[in-house]
Amino acid sequence: MLQIDQALLPADFAATLERFWGLSGAKILSIEKNTANLQGSPVLTVSGKYTTQGWTEWTQGFQYGSAILQYDATDDEGFLHIGRDTTRDLMASHITHMGVHDHGFNNVSTYGNLWRLMNEGRITESAWERAFYELALKCSGAVQARRWSPTACGDGFIHSFNGPHSLFADTMRTLRALALSWQLGHVLMGEHDERIDLLERLITHARTTARYTVYYGDGRDAYDTWGRVAHESLFNPTDGQYRCASTQQGYSPFSTWTRGLAWVMLGYPEQLEFLDTVTDDALAPFGGREEIVAMMTRAARAACDFYLENTPTDGVPYWDTGAPGLAHLGGWRDRPADPFNDHEPIDSSAAAIAAQGLMRFGRWLGQHDEDGSNYLQAGLTIMRALLDEPYLASDPDHQGLLLHAVYHRPNGWDNVPADALVPCGESCMWGDYHMREAALYLQRLASDGPYLAFFGPERP
Repeated sequence: MLQIDQALLPADFAATLERFWGLSGAKILSIEKNTANLQGSPVLTVSGKYTTQGWTEWTQGFQYGSAILQYDATDDEGFLHIGRDTTRDLMASHITHMGVHDHGFNNVSTYGNLWRLMNEGRITESAWERAFYELALKCSGAVQARRWSPTACGDGFIHSFNGPHSLFADTMRTLRALALSWQLGHVLMGEHDERIDLLERLITHARTTARYTVYYGDGRDAYDTWGRVAHESLFNPTDGQYRCASTQQGYSPFSTWTRGLAWVMLGYPEQLEFLDTVTDDALAPFGGREEIVAMMTRAARAACDFYLENTPTDGVPYWDTGAPGLAHLGGWRDRPADPFNDHEPIDSSAAAIAAQGLMRFGRWLGQHDEDGSNYLQAGLTIMRALLDEPYLASDPDHQGLLLHAVYHRPNGWDNVPADALVPCGESCMWGDYHMREAALYLQRLASDGPYLAFFGPERP
C-alpha cells in the first residue's frame, strides 16, 4: 500500500518543479515541430516519438492544452500563442462532436483554460475573445449533455462513445463541460423547445456513476470491496435496466482498471469544489446540497481509499489491480512499482490523475471541517515519485514527459521495447497533460497563488 510521507510540503517541490517545466517546454516544442503531418492527433509514443492510435479524437485538447498550462506555469508567451492559435484554428470540430463523451477533455483543456486565464487577469481582457471562449464552452456542455440515456430507476447518464448502453467511469472528469456551460447560463434545448437543465444532468450522471460504477462493500457481487471501480456499466437500452459491470481497457469487469479509478478520484472532488459555488436554491430541485454532497463525498472517499490500499508504496499503480501477471510479483503492494518487470505494466498516467484527485479531495475535506491531510499527503507523495526518474523523461530526444504510461493493454496498442516483455518507457498525451496539470496545481499551492479550479475565479 502507498507509504504516505506526512512531512512533505508543497513548498518542498520548488526546485523540482522548475526542472519539470524546463523539460516540459522543450517537449511541447518538439511535438509541435515534428508531429504536424500525423494523420490524426498524437496519442502515445513509440520509441520516444509521438504517433497516432485511432479510436476517437480525444487527445487533441491535451496537446494544445499543454501549451496553455506551460504558459500558465512559466509566463512564457510563446506557449500562450501556440495554445491560443491552435485552439482558434483547430479545435472547433470538437465543440459540436456528437459522437463522444470527451468534451470535458478536449474543450475544457483548451477553451476552458484560456477562459480561466482571462478571468485571472493573465490574458488581456477582450470582449470578443471572451465571448468566443464562452460560446464554445456553452455549446460543448450542451452537446455532451445530449448524449443522454435514461435508466429504469428514473435517473440517467451521459453515455460513452460505445453507445446508449454504456456508462464509462471516465466521464466523471468530463462533467466539467456541463458545469461551465451551466455556470455561463446556458441550457440544452430539446424537442418541443424543452429546456433541459445542465446542472440536473451533471448531478444525475454523478449519482448514477456513484450508484453503479463505484462499489462500497455492500455485497453487490462476489468481488464487491470498498472503492472498487468498474470501468464500464452496461444498461439495457430498451428499458434502462442495469445489466452488469464491464470494461473496455481493464482486465476484468470484476477487477479495477486503475486509470478508470483515477478518473473517479479526480472527477468527484472537482465537482465538490464546484458545488461550493452553487447556491442552495439551485441544488434544491435535485436532492438538495446535503444529499448531493454526501453522495459525491462517499464515492470520492471510497475510490481514494481503494487506491491507497491497492497501490505500490511509491503510489504508482499497475495498470489493473486484477491483472493476472501480478501473481508473479509477490508482495507488489509492499514495495515501489517496477516499470521494468517482466509480467505487468504500470500506468503512470493513472498516478498523475490520481495525485491531483487526492490533493483536491484532501484540501476540500479540510475546508469542510474534516481531516483530509492523509489524502493530501498521499497526493504529494505520488508527485514526489513522478517528478523524478524513472518517471520524468529527462532525455531530450524523448517527446514524452511522463514515462511508463499505458493506453490499451488488452488491445496490445502499447509499445513493448525489444529488450522487454511488457510495455514500458513510453508516454501518452493525457498522461503528459495531467502531469502538467497536477504540477501546476502543486505550484499554485506552494506559491499561495490563485486556487486552480476549472471554473476559475469570478470574472474581474
